[in-house]
Amino acid sequence: MDALALDEDHHVHSTFSDDAHGAPIENLQAAHRARLSAVRMVDHVRTSTTYVPDFLSVVRGLAPVPGLTVLTGVEAKILDADGHVDAPADVLAGVGTPHGVDRVLIADHQFPGTDGPWSPRATRERLDAGLAAVDAVEMLVLATTRAMHRVGRAQVAHPFSLLPKIGIDEDDVTDELLDAFAAAAVETGTPVEVNEKWRCPGPRARERWAAAGVRLVASSDAHVPRDVGAYTWLRSVVGQG
Repeated sequence: MDALALDEDHHVHSTFSDDAHGAPIENLQAAHRARLSAVRMVDHVRTSTTYVPDFLSVVRGLAPVPGLTVLTGVEAKILDADGHVDAPADVLAGVGTPHGVDRVLIADHQFPGTDGPWSPRATRERLDAGLAAVDAVEMLVLATTRAMHRVGRAQVAHPFSLLPKIGIDEDDVTDELLDAFAAAAVETGTPVEVNEKWRCPGPRARERWAAAGVRLVASSDAHVPRDVGAYTWLRSVVGQG
């Protein structure tokens, strides 16, 4: 696998997310202290979210730091098997435009079911009731590929982080599904995270995706400034410790 750019962090949350504790300026300062060359400011959204213009105004109003590129994004869960995502329509329409975010991070916060998002508990109940693990994995992967196409300028956040929560191992993802995932990522130009917080994806997926030409990016998923660009697990798995 090609070396990841560990002087970049493509997933950093601020106080615009209700579970994070650093203002954008604090995250910028943390990125500078970590000697990063790029940082993506990202916060959680739902279809009802209204703060995105304010978020962009704050981030774009930050004083430039020489040698540090500031990127933007929002993180939205994949809602269903068809790949709809939980983000405001105007935000999705503006992705990649001068007045919009650079990327939408699509995430497996819940299982993208046929009738909407299933919680991990509800998904386990369906597995116990007869849903085959192989079918569940296929649903998750295909929903993710469809979300890539729907968004157009996506980034896959913490791929497969949901699997342990529903009692499925990443080894249950077949080579064919990994390749389908890779094909969609390459076709749509979608970067895929190697995520420090959730320690995913595993080596088999990383190596197969890199070989297929997927752009893998380093991500802390920081919710406090001290975690920005702080890669302990990630440096160990890519041999840059």
